Formats: sequence, structure tokens, C-alpha cells
Amino acid sequence: MKVRVLRPDDLPAAADLLRQLGYAVPARELADRIGRVLASGAHYAAVAEDGAGVRGLVHAYERPALEKPSEAVVQALVVDGRARHAGAGRLLMAAVEEWARARGLARVALHTRIDREDARAFYERIGYSRAATSHLMSKPLDGT
Repeated sequence: MKVRVLRPDDLPAAADLLRQLGYAVPARELADRIGRVLASGAHYAAVAEDGAGVRGLVHAYERPALEKPSEAVVQALVVDGRARHAGAGRLLMAAVEEWARARGLARVALHTRIDREDARAFYERIGYSRAATSHLMSKPLDGT
């Protein structure tokens, strides 16, 4: 299995993986999102693939801050349900960590939903620990 940068032609695989994560994104919208992420120098998106195709996807970005050092934030990590426990998640997270180090960042942070116990256990197995508990607050900007 190898990790490579996400490409626009990975759209079908990315759509399937995001659907498995619980996010059904229309193809046109996902194509736009992929384009925006790939065009940004502060984002990293990659896939893990083997001879059978794409097995996992990761998206991370650099988050500058005033109150603490800049860090890499994993926005999404998903491994195909049929390919779990084969090392794709570990490889993708190692790739994010390498990307972060190359940018001079000293930390990788991520959020995982409280009901995703398997994800939390995975992150703990690869060296991550809970840093905080918080409430996510948001406000739509379109008025709805």
C-alpha cells in the first residue's frame, strides 16, 4: 500500500469514502471542494491505495493561531470499511505527520465524534491522546 497526493480523478473514490464517513456530498460540489483544497498551499490531501484501488483518504490543513503555535489539523480521515486493519489509516496519519514536520509544525490535532469509539481507539494506538473536551458552536452565514 502506498500514499499519494489526492488528484481530481479520485472523485468517485473520495465520494464513496466520505459517504462511509456519513457525508454524502454531490459530485459537482465535491469536485469544487477537492479543487479548492488542492489549490491551497496550506492544505494536504492524500489517498492510500493498493492494487485494488483507493483504500483511504486524509485531509489536513495548517491552522495558524495567535494564542498557541501553528499546528496541523486533521479535518478528515476515512478508511474503506472493507479495508480496515490493513494499515491504510496508520500510513495516512504518518503522511500527515511528515507533511506537518516539513512545514515546521510541532503538533497534529484532530477532533473525533464522541460516538466513534473505534476511531478514538485507533488514534490512541498511534500515539494521540485526548487534549480537551469542548462544544462545537457554529452559525450558518447564509441566514438559515
